[in-house]
Amino acid sequence: MSRIQQILDKAEREGAVRRLHTEAPLADVPVGAPPPVATPFSNPAFSTPFTAPLASPPAGHAPEGRVARAATTASPVAAPSLTPARLVSGARLDPRLITSVSTDTVATEQYRALRTRIAHADPTLPVNVVLITSPGRGEGRTLTAGNLALSMAQEWQRRICLVDADLRHPQLHRMFGLPDGPGLCDVLTGQATLEEALVTLEEHQLTLLPAGHGPAHAAELLGTGSMRRVIETLRGQFDRIVVDAAPAAPLADVSIVAPLVDRVLLVVRAGVTTKPSIHEAIASIGGGKLLGLVLNEAD
Repeated sequence: MSRIQQILDKAEREGAVRRLHTEAPLADVPVGAPPPVATPFSNPAFSTPFTAPLASPPAGHAPEGRVARAATTASPVAAPSLTPARLVSGARLDPRLITSVSTDTVATEQYRALRTRIAHADPTLPVNVVLITSPGRGEGRTLTAGNLALSMAQEWQRRICLVDADLRHPQLHRMFGLPDGPGLCDVLTGQATLEEALVTLEEHQLTLLPAGHGPAHAAELLGTGSMRRVIETLRGQFDRIVVDAAPAAPLADVSIVAPLVDRVLLVVRAGVTTKPSIHEAIASIGGGKLLGLVLNEAD
């Protein structure tokens, strides 16, 4: 707890905290916001600023992309291979997904640094499945998950899966310009197979599991044995899995999914996220699972 307070207090003293209304919705935050800072509690040296503007896509944004059936290919792993039923090419990604373009800008390099630090955060237990959450909405959680997954997918011969486990307010399908189709909800309710729900973005070598059609009781669905089987199946097929989850508090979703992942990354927004809400989020996650903190909108 004291580590978090030191981070936020330091940012405020140095003028890095932007004072915005605490209830400002995601769409009200301007594009080009100052960079966040990623800081793990266990290692003060783990501190990397990177650009992550938080504005929502323009109204009327129409995702585009060509969808094709995937050809069956052999899997390099021993487990039965998953063949995504949908291949998407030419999808129009949200421009805030800056790591979708392989450039050497400061922002993309800093996301790569975050990727590397996560990979080497725990020498005793590899972080293969990382969950991204935040204390509340509009703090850059989904954007961080998307950019991180794209950055991971650029590593040589790495198989990366990005999962939208925010069944209440899913955003990844729009952010990645995906057409409508089945997703995690449909798999958990038995209306689709995992292969039918997975989508591969050919240009970015990234596989997504969108949320699909939202259920009436998200928490209960995430707590089923089917959800555990989905995560375990993905573990056997991918090198890294990034899970975008709902806010940690006051919802029960994160505390239900957290036991299924290796570690949790908490995204907060400087000048907006309150310290009590951070403490509440950490309590719902559990200290043993918490990998670190991403501070958005800090210079």
